[in-house]
Amino acid sequence: MADTAPNGGSILETTTNSAAAAYDSVTNGEHLRTGRKKIPSACYLMCPRANPSVSPYPGPVAQNVKDQNAKTQAEFSNLAASRKTPTTPAATGQPLTHYHSLFSELLSWKNPRASAIAYASIVSFIFAVRYLDVIRWGLKLSFMALAITVAAEVTGKVVLSHGLATQMRPRHYWTVSRATVDGMIGDVHELINFFVIEAQRILFVENVGASAAAGIAAFISYHLVKLVPYWGLAIIAATVAFFVPLVYTSNQELIDQHLKNASDAISAQTAQVRSVAQKQADQLTTMGKQYAGDYTGKVQEMLRGRGAPAPSGPPKQPTPVAPAKKDEFPTPPTEEPKSTKTAEPEGEVPEEPVIPETEPLVAS
Repeated sequence: MADTAPNGGSILETTTNSAAAAYDSVTNGEHLRTGRKKIPSACYLMCPRANPSVSPYPGPVAQNVKDQNAKTQAEFSNLAASRKTPTTPAATGQPLTHYHSLFSELLSWKNPRASAIAYASIVSFIFAVRYLDVIRWGLKLSFMALAITVAAEVTGKVVLSHGLATQMRPRHYWTVSRATVDGMIGDVHELINFFVIEAQRILFVENVGASAAAGIAAFISYHLVKLVPYWGLAIIAATVAFFVPLVYTSNQELIDQHLKNASDAISAQTAQVRSVAQKQADQLTTMGKQYAGDYTGKVQEMLRGRGAPAPSGPPKQPTPVAPAKKDEFPTPPTEEPKSTKTAEPEGEVPEEPVIPETEPLVAS
């Protein structure tokens, strides 16, 4: 039984009323001496819910944190409000997705706090996937939660005749509404279409600068992937995607001036090359027409010469023929020699010679 004061109230209420009265007297006296505005009640000062203008954590640091939090919430609200279908369609006339406006607003750093938080979240997610075993931690958390709930249920039924998990069970299980699912499916559909449309716009060169930048990025990534792991390549891609627009918007005048000078120089060189190429093409066209006319005349003369004899003209002088050169050596025979038979005399041929032989003279 609680202790009671002589007037029927509890000791706690008496103490509270005495403290409030003492504080009111002090504040009233301070008000009379300094001339400041009277504060009605101590509870009004001590209870921030009663006075919303008073921060529960007084001080300049807390006020600064509160202001930054309010600005961050406002920027996220502006970012969410920018999810609208752009008025400018694609080159084919198709409407773009609302993610085109969202990512354009996010990467333009018009809301710097929202853009910085998005970049930090992406990098943190990449590092978490790389260095934290999220799947194993999820399985560990699952079996620990199940072990606690099962043990509480069994212990409650043994000791208290009713399970503790049963007492904590909600009256209705949480469900996901059809509208939420339809909204999520619509957002996923729009996000997929965003990547599909952008890939086709880059491939079919709707914007020359964007297509050239994508080609250079793909070329550099092809060589970097041999040295840098995929998670490092993802961090580099996110950093480039977020900070290249920031650098451009911060130095837009200087960058535009240099780009204009480069464009003028390229245009001058292109015009010079075009003029030289045009001169060469004109010369080649003139020479081609001349050769075509010459060959056409020759062909016509040949066709006329076949149909009728050519008109008599001055007699052509015979072309002198060079004398045949004699061979230095005779030509060897190519046929076998034939034997010739001599005619035999008629009649008998004497056995002895007709003219008598004289005896040889012997030297004495």
